[in-house]
Amino acid sequence: MCLREVALGGSLVVAAAESRRGRRLDLEKVFGEVEEFSVTHLAVAPPVVKKYELSSLEVVMSGGAPVASTVIERIKAKFSNISLIQGYGLTKISAAVTRPLGGFESDVKGSNGRLVSNCQARIVDPLTGDSLPPLRPGELWIRGPTVMKDTFHLWYVDDKEATAAMVDSVGWLRTGDICFFDENGLLFYVERLKDLIKYNGYQVAPAELEDLLLSHPAIVEAADAGQIPAAFVVKEPGSTINESLIMDFVAQKVAPYKKIRRIFFTDTIPKNAPGKVLRKELVKLATRVASKL
Repeated sequence: MCLREVALGGSLVVAAAESRRGRRLDLEKVFGEVEEFSVTHLAVAPPVVKKYELSSLEVVMSGGAPVASTVIERIKAKFSNISLIQGYGLTKISAAVTRPLGGFESDVKGSNGRLVSNCQARIVDPLTGDSLPPLRPGELWIRGPTVMKDTFHLWYVDDKEATAAMVDSVGWLRTGDICFFDENGLLFYVERLKDLIKYNGYQVAPAELEDLLLSHPAIVEAADAGQIPAAFVVKEPGSTINESLIMDFVAQKVAPYKKIRRIFFTDTIPKNAPGKVLRKELVKLATRVASKL
């Protein structure tokens, strides 16, 4: 991934490395180097980019979490010169699984591109194990030479059951991600299987509700998590929007089982350094707030 630019005759800027243990990525330093060296291509979460003035950037590559369409629109409105490319990959696959090929595929709303060479994929019903057709969401399974051969030793030392739960006897790696392919072979990421909100026998993808919430002009940031559809909302400064208005806004646009049942107003949404929402922290926050009611 990092050598691609060098192979094409470009320059590679490597931010000063620090131990990952106990330290966070210093985004101020990273974006300072983007400006200093006029970096044109950057891999980072788009929500992070909108906080900075980065005139040199031409391409922002994103992965690790779905990006709300409203966020993409805001980025494009602020940085008309930037192309946003969303891909999909896992550490256990050693590299990317999908990426857009050409400008047209990058413009397909919500798409993470198509499979890279030497990679096989299946969309599987997580309950039955049956393969699903295009446009049907299910768990993404991956197989190919880039899947780490020593998964047992690298990830689940002395835990054969955990290894078997991740990689089956013929080499299919269960990603734990809910996705689907369209008729053209483009991958669409829905949500982490473990992050789905299970409510009254239905499954609700937090990313779907977040995208909808962010389309409201009075909402700056939003995230969903918990045992019921609950939203954590950062309001625009000076906004008077309240819980009932937000609930009504969502209820008009979703099926009854997807309606938001609780709203938690907060100053910030907990995220890691690259900008990925920390849903476990949201659940803890909701528990603390509920205990004070």
